[in-house]
Amino acid sequence: MNITVVEHNPNWKEEYLKEEREIKEILQDELVNCFHIGSTSVPGLKAKPIIDILLVVHDINELDNYSMQFEKLGYEVMGEFGICGRRYFRKGGSNRTHHIHSFQYDNVQEIERHLSFRDYLCHHPEIAKDYGELKSELAKKYPNDIERYGDGKDDFVKNVEKQALIWHWTAR
Repeated sequence: MNITVVEHNPNWKEEYLKEEREIKEILQDELVNCFHIGSTSVPGLKAKPIIDILLVVHDINELDNYSMQFEKLGYEVMGEFGICGRRYFRKGGSNRTHHIHSFQYDNVQEIERHLSFRDYLCHHPEIAKDYGELKSELAKKYPNDIERYGDGKDDFVKNVEKQALIWHWTAR
């Protein structure tokens, strides 16, 4: 996978909304809510041009019954893919365009982690800018090594994630 980090594209929101409509048609009553997450959801943040989607569903095991419908939309069904209680889907092959991270409604830790991180970056543009610069540097340094790219972001993300969760609970 070639790693490219680009300037924020305001069309990412529309791309998310298009995908959300198609997902809602498939899941209907199984879907609790759908969220645009990840770097493409944060205005002004540099990102890999991949739309990250968070699905909150009633029963995570029921999601397995929708594999064929997701495949028809072009998704690769990946199962838990390293995170217990998640269902992960990706679209676009080696030129990835979308990731779906799905959790059952009561997996509050994973759901809050994603939403708090997004919201924190939206409310702290200076931290989002630093994150974007880090990602750009790592993409230049490791253009074909997703493992090293991810490892290079790990400490920053974990630190911001901690700040974001604390901010989430104190900002109410």
